[in-house]
Amino acid sequence: MNRMTRMMLAMAWLMFLMVGTAQAQLPDFTGLVSKTAAGVVSVMATKTADAQIGDPSDMSDQDAQMQEFLRRFFGQQGVPGQRGQRPMPQDRTSLGSGFIISSDGYILTNHHVIDGADDIHVQLSDRRELSAKLIGSDAPTDVALLKVDASDLPALQLGTSGVLKPGQWVVAIGSPFGFDHSVTAGIVSAVGRSSQIAGQQYVPFIQTDVAVNRGNSGGPLLDIDGKVVGINSQILSNTGGFMGVSFAIPIETAMRSVDQLKKQGYVSRGMLGVRIQDVSREVAQSLGLPSSSGALVFQVEPGSAAEKAGIQVQDVILAFNGQEVADSSQLPPLVGASDPGSKVALRIYRDGKERTVNVTVGAAPRSDADGSSTAQANDDAANPLGFAVDDLSADQRKALDLHADEGVVVTRITGKAARQLRSGDIILMVGKARVGSVAAFKKAAAAAKPGEPVMLLVRRGDTTQFLTVTPAKR
Repeated sequence: MNRMTRMMLAMAWLMFLMVGTAQAQLPDFTGLVSKTAAGVVSVMATKTADAQIGDPSDMSDQDAQMQEFLRRFFGQQGVPGQRGQRPMPQDRTSLGSGFIISSDGYILTNHHVIDGADDIHVQLSDRRELSAKLIGSDAPTDVALLKVDASDLPALQLGTSGVLKPGQWVVAIGSPFGFDHSVTAGIVSAVGRSSQIAGQQYVPFIQTDVAVNRGNSGGPLLDIDGKVVGINSQILSNTGGFMGVSFAIPIETAMRSVDQLKKQGYVSRGMLGVRIQDVSREVAQSLGLPSSSGALVFQVEPGSAAEKAGIQVQDVILAFNGQEVADSSQLPPLVGASDPGSKVALRIYRDGKERTVNVTVGAAPRSDADGSSTAQANDDAANPLGFAVDDLSADQRKALDLHADEGVVVTRITGKAARQLRSGDIILMVGKARVGSVAAFKKAAAAAKPGEPVMLLVRRGDTTQFLTVTPAKR
């Protein structure tokens, strides 16, 4: 064997060893999947259409005769396209994923999967289909808690997202496009990402390159040990399909919402009452900051916790309760996770020097921006108008610029009559009566007569308008 042949054989052997070593380092997820897949469910949320047809008074005699003929002989409600005939409304079912968090039937999914649904079902890995009750949901964290009537269910083990680092392997299990229990894998791309969706500033998202598509929403993101570290929630896409960037809600953020939904039916979160932006290089130079870290305050809300603590415009918030704030997107999750009424220390930069300011955290209003939905409000809060309400706190009224005797907040939609309302709407009047408490609302609602429209003065975000609901005839 000549020297050249020996060299070629040596190189081939070396390449074989390198390939073998690389293959040995690639993870095998079969054990993880077999251990966890049974805890993943498919979620089917149906929005029931109102069965309404065109106004008969708009029809010609010939149209009316034809509709009556079809109704009697074929059971149809009319001829599509005929004058005076509106298209028949159709029920809509959205598909998503979820996972079992306790053996007694609690299931976690996304708020946007079940938002507005009248009927929710889940399908387990053994093909059983169970009706699910919505315990509560929270739009800002995109979390919804369901409950099924079952026991001894295979609950997934919860992990810790705080130890995740870019480059670590993660696995998603869900039902993309209805293909239940599909498994995809990838790595953590980044942590602490801010959302591209307005109203979700309280979530420090986990960014991954795991393939997530429509139907994966609400499914678990698992670490290499098979523990849940996040809930798959969003993708960033120009086409509507997966493009290598997906986002998951950290499991600690989700479970904070779950605990409150169980205890009180809604999620309360802290608020400072400041509007902030990133610190640019030019701003840092202008203020004399050594770096462009922190959150620059450009507005302080009157009467807010920040104003009471003496926070000023052009202050730069560098740390909240001992946790560094590198940019403005990192502050809202820290504040939102704080209990209203708790005392925290803010490290700020003002007039060329750092200082510490003590703040008593305020309460964020449960308004449309919050979107909290409470499906387990007290039964006596329900009424013929089709929705339940709760009192506003003093801090909430201040934030909404309302008087002490103004407004109640919608916490739950209980009937079709109120489907145009949303959880978080502020009800100012029922009929001609102004309402500023649950008791006043109940009194006004009790006067509503079945089949007769009732005007409501509703505040939603920055808009106030009259809406009409009609109690169903019994």
